[in-house]
Amino acid sequence: MTPFAPYLIIALALVLIVVGKRLKDPAPVIVLPLATFIIFFCVWHIAAVAKSYPLNDAQGNFVRMVEVFPTPWSTLQGMLVPVKDGMLLRYAVASVYRVAVGFGIAAAIGIPLGLLAGWYLRTGQALNPLFQFLRPISPIAWIPIAVLWFGVKDEAAIFLIAISSFFPIVVGTMTAVRTIPLVYVRSAQNFGLEGYELFRRVVLPACLPQIITSLRLALGIAWMVIVAAEMIAVDSGLGYLIMDARNANYYDRVVGAMITIGLIGIALDWSMRRLERIDEVRWGFTKQS
Repeated sequence: MTPFAPYLIIALALVLIVVGKRLKDPAPVIVLPLATFIIFFCVWHIAAVAKSYPLNDAQGNFVRMVEVFPTPWSTLQGMLVPVKDGMLLRYAVASVYRVAVGFGIAAAIGIPLGLLAGWYLRTGQALNPLFQFLRPISPIAWIPIAVLWFGVKDEAAIFLIAISSFFPIVVGTMTAVRTIPLVYVRSAQNFGLEGYELFRRVVLPACLPQIITSLRLALGIAWMVIVAAEMIAVDSGLGYLIMDARNANYYDRVVGAMITIGLIGIALDWSMRRLERIDEVRWGFTKQS
């Protein structure tokens, strides 16, 4: 690539953004992010080239350029080996598995507990101070305890994911219950709904939009925490790949693993956003049979 090629590509991408904003849907949804990513990779290339320096032999003859930071192309080349031998896939699956299990445990405990603490005043008064006490503690601070309890195993990473996901879920769910418009509950009671039926047909559906939002935020936190957890608490996964590649001075694999984490994060967030389109979640009420 010539020195001026990245700048020309950036200029073309800016033109694409200007044109893309005037297009009709759904074209901007594709064109605008594509142009933004093109600019990102070009800026990355320019910054990496700016940090490179020439390597000369003892006689002062030029040998090659040394990359302090890998360019997008060298990152792609460096990731060919872990892709071909299946290591990247195995580590990605391991990370997703740990996040899925830990996040599932947090949701299974946090949602019911948040509903109870939000609906019953005394339960909330008893539990909320404990939640607010533990919630500000960084999930990273739990790593020594996780390793002490579970050792360098999957259970340690799963525990860290569960603890980091639990508090956003339980606090978000509890807040969702407490912010239900009182008119919903009063109207349902006027029609004879009480107890479990009131909770099932009114309270839970009305809370679903905020619960889904809490789950989405918690999943994002969990996916960030898994990288730090795998650097210390386990011997596989994308976080472990980053640490192992750094120790071996394979910075192209470090950046490649970071890109993989970002791509999987987009997929996970997209999956959670699909839930927001369900009619019951969008409107906050279940369909009538």
